[in-house]
Amino acid sequence: MTHVLPWKNDTVLALLVLTVGVGGTYGRMSSSGMVERPIDMAGLALIVVTSAALIWRRRAPLAAGVVAVAGAVVYYGFQYPGVFAAAPALIAVYTAASLGRRRLALLLAVALAAGIGVIVALSATDPEPGGLSLLSGWLVAVFVLGEVTRGRRAYLHEVERRAAEAERTKEEAALRRAGEERLWIAQELHDALTHTISVINVQTSVALELLDRDPARTRSSLLAIKESGQEAMRELRSTLGVLRQPEGPSAGLARLPALIDRAEAVGLSVTSSVRGTPADLPPETDRAAYRIAQEAFTNVLRHAGPATITLTVSHETTKVVLTIADDGTPGDAEPGMGLIGMRERAVAVGGSLEAGPRPSGGFLVRAELPR
Repeated sequence: MTHVLPWKNDTVLALLVLTVGVGGTYGRMSSSGMVERPIDMAGLALIVVTSAALIWRRRAPLAAGVVAVAGAVVYYGFQYPGVFAAAPALIAVYTAASLGRRRLALLLAVALAAGIGVIVALSATDPEPGGLSLLSGWLVAVFVLGEVTRGRRAYLHEVERRAAEAERTKEEAALRRAGEERLWIAQELHDALTHTISVINVQTSVALELLDRDPARTRSSLLAIKESGQEAMRELRSTLGVLRQPEGPSAGLARLPALIDRAEAVGLSVTSSVRGTPADLPPETDRAAYRIAQEAFTNVLRHAGPATITLTVSHETTKVVLTIADDGTPGDAEPGMGLIGMRERAVAVGGSLEAGPRPSGGFLVRAELPR
């Protein structure tokens, strides 16, 4: 879209005012109402100068207004004919008001009215009705019109600003939702696959070690690998199902027995207990509780090696408390995003999570999730 520069518009306006002013004055299309003499080159020069001043009406409203008002007063002081010479001064008053220069607009209006008033008062004859006698009304009209224009311009600017702000907020909200969805997907894939892959790694190491010495146990390890692979496929299908249909089935505390079985299959010893009366949890809380337990088991498997896990699920009046403690020793596995992901899951459903080494050895994860 091509935008016309303001000074080009002002130049066109100045030429239009000059053309109408010169043509109307020489064509005697109006009268000032006072005694007039024929226009000469000096009068024509005054019309040209005051019209040309409008080129700077927005860039330099003070200078343009002073030239237009002074030129009009001098023009009528020499009794040149017509009312067109006052047009640039009226436009200067309107421009100052529309730009928010209210004091300048008032000063220009008062100066023009006072100058013409003095000329009329010193005139040898009373002015005829019409012409410059209507100047006060025109000054009030252009001043009010300038104020209205300024108010409308400010209103449109505010509307555009609010529309832009709303659009920006909408885009930010969309980006935030997309980021949250990406984080959720990353967490789901991490939680669903890390545990299974860790089990597969352990079973693969066992199978390789016992391949020649104990084929029977090797077969058991390979079957466990197969089962873990199938579990990974089920986890992926479940995650993709939730993505396609948000109300679809999801992981929850009901799947803890299967999680415990897989942990025990790779050499971990798990003791679990449930306290209180189990109740239906919100889907998001139920999923978060299971994923936290799953990630805690995975961390034990990756970082603590053979260990005993104590899992406690306490159903209280307003919350469910999940505790996973182990007695393992820290290994040399690379740190990951497990603890961060568990804490994010707990906070996302309005809960909290604490994790750290136990004074007696091992590691403790404690999550409190609202019911």
